[in-house]
Amino acid sequence: MDLNPPKGTRDFYPEDHRLKTWLFSSWRSVAESYGFEEYDAPVLETEDLYIRKAGEEVTQQLYNFEDKGGRRLSLRPEMTPSLARMVLARKNALPFPLKWFSIPQCWRYERMTRGRRREHYQWNMDIWGVEGVEAEAELLSSVVSFLSSTGLSARDVGIKVNSRKLLLEVMLNLGIPEEKFAATCVLVDKLEKVPLDSLSKDLQEIGLEKETVSQLMETLMGADLESLSDRLGDSSPGLNDLKRLFSLSESYGYSDWLVFDPSVVRGLAYYTGVVFEGFDRQGVLRAIFGGGRYDTLLTTFGGEAVAAVGFGFGDAVIVELLTEKALLPDFKAARVPVLVVCQSESVRGEVIEIVQTLRQSGVSVDMILENKKMKWVFQRADKTKTEIVLMIGEREIEQDQVTIKDMKTGEQNSVLRNDIVTTVQKILSEREK
Repeated sequence: MDLNPPKGTRDFYPEDHRLKTWLFSSWRSVAESYGFEEYDAPVLETEDLYIRKAGEEVTQQLYNFEDKGGRRLSLRPEMTPSLARMVLARKNALPFPLKWFSIPQCWRYERMTRGRRREHYQWNMDIWGVEGVEAEAELLSSVVSFLSSTGLSARDVGIKVNSRKLLLEVMLNLGIPEEKFAATCVLVDKLEKVPLDSLSKDLQEIGLEKETVSQLMETLMGADLESLSDRLGDSSPGLNDLKRLFSLSESYGYSDWLVFDPSVVRGLAYYTGVVFEGFDRQGVLRAIFGGGRYDTLLTTFGGEAVAAVGFGFGDAVIVELLTEKALLPDFKAARVPVLVVCQSESVRGEVIEIVQTLRQSGVSVDMILENKKMKWVFQRADKTKTEIVLMIGEREIEQDQVTIKDMKTGEQNSVLRNDIVTTVQKILSEREK
């Protein structure tokens, strides 16, 4: 029997789960501090929710199948379509603007590389009902808040910013018809992943002239906001969005994280405006997070357009980066504040009562359930980073006392049973200062 999990998936042993819990708690803390509400949706959706016709990779990476009722279903590869379905279902009753977040598990059958698995968890933050780039500025601020809280800085992570509006204006300026825009974006997204010659060939295969492809590549790889302003004029909607976003980033205090990159388009066809992508400044890891504006997504499901923008932030790459920078907390040992050992089976009932009193007071307590020698008990206390060991035997019960050992100082003394809760809480509170 193969004891490994299916290829591309992973087990979460306690130390792995502690890391996951820490990461999710950090994400939740930031989301809630920005006024976002948490939501969720089924991991299983109808296949049609993800089938689009712009040549996106996600369409070919679905974990899809037919159920026993003949319905075509898929494990979700991303959360945004589920969110769009939920918003459309209650559109007339929801209090716009919406600020929602989720941490779903997503599945894609794709080639595995460093930081890329076939399943991953992803922090999603979305704002619906705000047309201006004030929404993008707020979202990017939340990302920077999280990254900063881990010890990362603008020297470690940058955020590439572009606009699909701007790219459309550039393409129209070059004579590329609007109906080829979505397919062109999907290919341009591969600019850093495939050889330039191969990409140029693919662009020509969808109907772009060779000279037009060359001009497009030249623009995408060398333009800045100033040169594009000269080319498109001051009335360019895409340029004005980006200028406004950069201005807002100054007020938020994260402008040093932003980099204008006209080659960033993101791979999903539903993006309509500003797009962005977090990257490792050392260039070792793949994209850390990404997102953008998708104002017309509801129209693909038969609804009316609603302004929307969001991002997805996977768990794999950020853990790789934090590990490389030695910024992850130590998750190898569980921290159990109090360990209780019953030194005589004849008083186990009384010991359990003391343990329950501590637990009901809010103290996390582990109790040794078997007869163990004290050497074994103290070794376990060291492994689990226990702060306090309580030893209770017949003598302690007779004298209405508890023997307490402070594992940090090594001090050991007796405390009245009625005082054990306040004594333990005092020691633990002093350690937290």
